[in-house]
Amino acid sequence: MRGASLDLGDTLTSPSPPASHSHLSSGRHFYVAVDRLQFKMETLVDLLGVAGRRPSLPMVICCSSRDELDAVCSAVSNLSFISLSPLYSDQAEAERASILERFRQASTRWIQTHNADPEVESGSVDSKSCMIVVTDACLPLAASGESPLMARVLINYELPTKKETYFRRMSTCLAADGIVINMVVGGEVVTLKGLEESSGLVIAEMPINISEIL
Repeated sequence: MRGASLDLGDTLTSPSPPASHSHLSSGRHFYVAVDRLQFKMETLVDLLGVAGRRPSLPMVICCSSRDELDAVCSAVSNLSFISLSPLYSDQAEAERASILERFRQASTRWIQTHNADPEVESGSVDSKSCMIVVTDACLPLAASGESPLMARVLINYELPTKKETYFRRMSTCLAADGIVINMVVGGEVVTLKGLEESSGLVIAEMPINISEIL
């Protein structure tokens, strides 16, 4: 398909996550199939056009390279309802720390808002979705005292080929009750199935009504 047909829907539902034996597998895992590479960014923007309108929703997009990161940031910067911050290798330490702290504050707001009223809407700046775009080289480092990001949504813009990379992204970016959305182009379906088998995860097709999983 050219891109996901996304609908915010009238009713928000929260299906129970599958049983798991560890934090790393406790999230819910989905994929979005894209027929051709040239439609991938358009599909991402369509997806964010729905998910990104949830107040204070904390999201992380993982990219494979700096070029990919720059392309994603350029496309997403046009979405006024998302507060976007990139993490890259030559970033000043103080700026990185500030970005990580703002994101954790957004995660806290999301929990408070969602627990109070999952359908609350707000027009304030603080109600914007908060997004970090990051490459694998710049993920939070526990060895340096950086805490996990605890995102509600982790989007793998590029599907990892190794389960170790997949799990590292999860452990450093995803909250225990979060969801993972993998973007899969053409022949990557084979890679997806291989990742599923080697990791013991179940990666289902993302529902057309994305609000069912948020």
